[in-house]
Amino acid sequence: MPAKSKPVVVEAAGREVAVSSPDKLYFPDLGHRKLDVVNYYLAVGEGILRALRGRPVVLQRFVKGVGKPAFFQKRAPKGRPAWVETVALRFPSGDTADEVVVRELADVVWMANLGCVTMNPHAIRADDLDHPDELRVDLDPCPDVPWDQVRQVALSVRDVLAEHGLVGFPKTSGSRGIHIDVRIEREWPFVEVRRAALALAREVERRAPELASSQWWKEQRQGVFLDFNQNLQDRTMASAYSVRPVPGAWVSAPLDWDEVPSCQLEDFTLASMPARFAERGDVRAAIDDSAGRLDGLLALADEQAAAGMGDAPWPPHYKKQAGEPPRVAPSRKRSS
Repeated sequence: MPAKSKPVVVEAAGREVAVSSPDKLYFPDLGHRKLDVVNYYLAVGEGILRALRGRPVVLQRFVKGVGKPAFFQKRAPKGRPAWVETVALRFPSGDTADEVVVRELADVVWMANLGCVTMNPHAIRADDLDHPDELRVDLDPCPDVPWDQVRQVALSVRDVLAEHGLVGFPKTSGSRGIHIDVRIEREWPFVEVRRAALALAREVERRAPELASSQWWKEQRQGVFLDFNQNLQDRTMASAYSVRPVPGAWVSAPLDWDEVPSCQLEDFTLASMPARFAERGDVRAAIDDSAGRLDGLLALADEQAAAGMGDAPWPPHYKKQAGEPPRVAPSRKRSS
């Protein structure tokens, strides 16, 4: 067994952070070490902070590197540095957890040292845990769906958002899909944000039924699924600029809309993204100045309800909702 490398100390915006085992391989196929991940986050510091600052995060720890078992940790470690802030979150189960809140770049470096390759923030800020400031559109392609179809659906989402007074900021998921983040005024609770996201998904499906789906049950989906349930209270998603635990060390890369039709997932990696960031800066620098209102999408949801579209299924760990359809796949319902 090779000897452990000695700890190193890095500076993160004026604060010194110790990095243990800096030579530990996180991406063995590429030779990327823990210190390479730390240095990546330092290089895109302004961007990752814009995505994380003020948000509670769930720690996803790859302590043995990518490709080895990882675990999620909601509760902040007890031995954390004194500067690391936490906030108590309550979950649908009734449990609570003191989660880490990101305030500065040193927090990101500290998390990377714990094995957090990907950063997973909630859609809320720590000063208001009941009202999200972000609607999240997760484009999740079914197996064998071509990448160009994901890009086409993203452009359709952009158009529907714009027609309802909202601005979407796209990014590659760093895996198989595209995420579109939409800043919103902090006025609506999670249930209403989800209702707006469901209305959006159904409208995109109506316009392009051969490309997109709003169907919760996998047996009913085709094309690209718009996962509206990502907007529920306990959900997190990989942030912009997050490194993803895939063999190519892809990252979740923010894009301009004119890049979407030709972008390729493999173009944005831990190795290549710092140069792009140095040249272009944060392409979503305007996101915090673009908060919109959900009135238009919620009016669309009302129209859909009047046309006979009821609620869609919720995930199984949530209480049964009024008006929610049965939580059983249609094929099982028929057979029973």
